[in-house]
Amino acid sequence: MLCRLQKQNQMKSIYIFFLAVILMNTTVKAQPVKNKAASVFVTGFVFEDKNANGIKDKNEPGIKSVAVSDQVNIVLSNDEGYYKLPVGDGYGIVYISMPDGYETMDSFWRPTNDVNDPIPVNFSLRKTKNTGHFTFVHASDTHISPSSIDRMAKLQRIVDSVNPDFVIITGDLVKDALRVSEKEATGYYELFEKERNKFSSRVWTVPGNHELFGIERHLSLVSSSNPLYGRKMYRHYFGPDYYSFNYGGVHFVGLNSLDFEDLWYYGRIDSTQIEWLKKDIATVSPATPVITFQHVPFYSGGLSLQPFEDSGPARVIEREKGILQYRHVVSNAQEVMTILNGHNYSVSLAGHYHFQQRFSMAGITTRFEQTAAVTGPSNEGVFNMPSGVTLYTVHEGKVDEGRFIFLDK
Repeated sequence: MLCRLQKQNQMKSIYIFFLAVILMNTTVKAQPVKNKAASVFVTGFVFEDKNANGIKDKNEPGIKSVAVSDQVNIVLSNDEGYYKLPVGDGYGIVYISMPDGYETMDSFWRPTNDVNDPIPVNFSLRKTKNTGHFTFVHASDTHISPSSIDRMAKLQRIVDSVNPDFVIITGDLVKDALRVSEKEATGYYELFEKERNKFSSRVWTVPGNHELFGIERHLSLVSSSNPLYGRKMYRHYFGPDYYSFNYGGVHFVGLNSLDFEDLWYYGRIDSTQIEWLKKDIATVSPATPVITFQHVPFYSGGLSLQPFEDSGPARVIEREKGILQYRHVVSNAQEVMTILNGHNYSVSLAGHYHFQQRFSMAGITTRFEQTAAVTGPSNEGVFNMPSGVTLYTVHEGKVDEGRFIFLDK
């Protein structure tokens, strides 16, 4: 009896051993599985919509050499305006970098959640005047909420009075999405979208730290698995959180200068965006004037005006993957400067500090400028900084010094 049990146990041990070997080999073989998403494409046409019906008709020509991107990959449309873009690594968005002399009939971006849909993703454009002289308004920090609608109304009246070709708003669009519930955050987003639609001029936006949804989880009580968590809420409502467009011979690049780790945010251009920027800037000639816009600036005099705080919501420093960095400027600014080196990089626009300031260096042609906050004036010690926006005039690629327009009398 004992011998038989011993034999049974030996046989069971041998079976378990061989089963473990089989499972181990199966696991090893399963490791290098090819990424199926790499073979998924979105296709379509970029075309001139002559009859403005939003449909590519037979007599409507395609527009070639338009950059199409999913915020990771970039391809150029061919002579017929056709593009084929791999979207396996993107964020469920495809957009075009608006070409000079055209404007979109509707939106410059589309969601691509159902990439297996055989229906092409087309972009219908119409021709506009191709001018080397234009104006645009740089606004920032609207922090919209029901109690601040009057500030947006003032901004709209200023925009209507100067009638710019377009408006750029560099982040902190909403009062807060960091530390509030989903219902409250989406309410602010929807309110901003409603107010933006009242503008007669086109409005381009990028996110600020207040657009990061729910990351201060101890206050928002939002799970990190929420489908709108972090940067996803901005993309859901407003599309790509970094992108580019062309106007009047100038290449504009909108950047997301916010990154976050666990419960805290800081100024940084993340690695995926860095690689995208290399591809984007390669689509334009080195002689083409470049203007970037973002929320947290690359460099700022505002940092020296802030009282030093090493803790609390307004803290000046933060750990990025264990390394202590300044929180309210872009910590890897030099990495971005290296990419743009050799290009005609004229102006870097930003917000975040709630007052107009200019930062320049001898021998450096790029101007680093921030505008004031729409949400209201601010104070730092004895300095009282008014609320307002900056109106820029561009002539043959040269950007003037800008004219500050007070929001309040």
